[in-house]
Amino acid sequence: MPQRFRLLTEAQVASLLPMADLITAMEAALMRFSSGDVLQPVRSVLTVGPQQAYFGLMPAYVADPGQLGAKIVTVFGDNAAKGLPSHLATILLLDADTGALVALMDGRYITEARTAAVSAVSARHMARAEAATLAILGTGVQARSHLEALALVRPLRDVRVWSPKAPSRERFVADMTGHVAAKIAATDSAEAAVRGADIVVLVTSSPTPVVDDAWVAPGAHVISVGACRPTQREMAPALVARARLVVDSRAAALVESGDIVQGIREGRFTDAHVAGELGEVAAGRVPGRRDAAEVTIFKSLGMAVEDVVAADLVYRRAQVAGAGTELVL
Repeated sequence: MPQRFRLLTEAQVASLLPMADLITAMEAALMRFSSGDVLQPVRSVLTVGPQQAYFGLMPAYVADPGQLGAKIVTVFGDNAAKGLPSHLATILLLDADTGALVALMDGRYITEARTAAVSAVSARHMARAEAATLAILGTGVQARSHLEALALVRPLRDVRVWSPKAPSRERFVADMTGHVAAKIAATDSAEAAVRGADIVVLVTSSPTPVVDDAWVAPGAHVISVGACRPTQREMAPALVARARLVVDSRAAALVESGDIVQGIREGRFTDAHVAGELGEVAAGRVPGRRDAAEVTIFKSLGMAVEDVVAADLVYRRAQVAGAGTELVL
């Protein structure tokens, strides 16, 4: 019998996945992962070609109700010159009872949106309730999605953005002004953006630290999304060492995160410095913040369960709405 599956484009996926709903879905997925209800290996990664591009395979299975699938993700830094996004992804969703393909969909937008939604979960449980000043280092798609997501969980009033190129900063301000209630302004330096900020978001492609320990105020919550390889760092080592550190997956963080792997190798801290997983924090099993002055860090690497749960939500809504194209394999 031929397999029938639904094909969904990026625009169709985006229309079926509002950020507020995605934050709720990601919070539940994180808690299930940290409760042991998810089968998910650390992603398999290949380094491809002369530009050392990234190719990752991320499968996951969630039981009751069954959700099964995998994301194929690539990061090719030279793509901009070819008119393509540097980060591309495709998600395959399978029937958890038969293994048959049920949906093939764009994963680029899901990656962008679910990453920001997970960061919003971290801010909900780890940032101070009154946090209103946001610093964003980076001006790409993740910067934009993070602004949207964080505005849903904290009363943002002042947003400062920095990236190395002034035109990128100004374009971000022009594009995002009016999308949230907060005032958005570009700064001339990373330090000017970070000093005094309640929440600091690092969404850069830098392999070396972009934020200094001295810039981060007591009580700040830092969200680090870049530096997803063990050879890369996005945060000053002293900042990681002094903060309360929470990760999405402890197993992945101790292998993939250079901010953590290198800190352990250098003797700055041990693996016990990882206070817990965000799913444990969301479930109330591990404190995300112990006092108002504590600096907290959420190190995000991204997990397959996030992609599979988001894709399942899209698929179920597509069935109801009649969205996408039905094909036969």
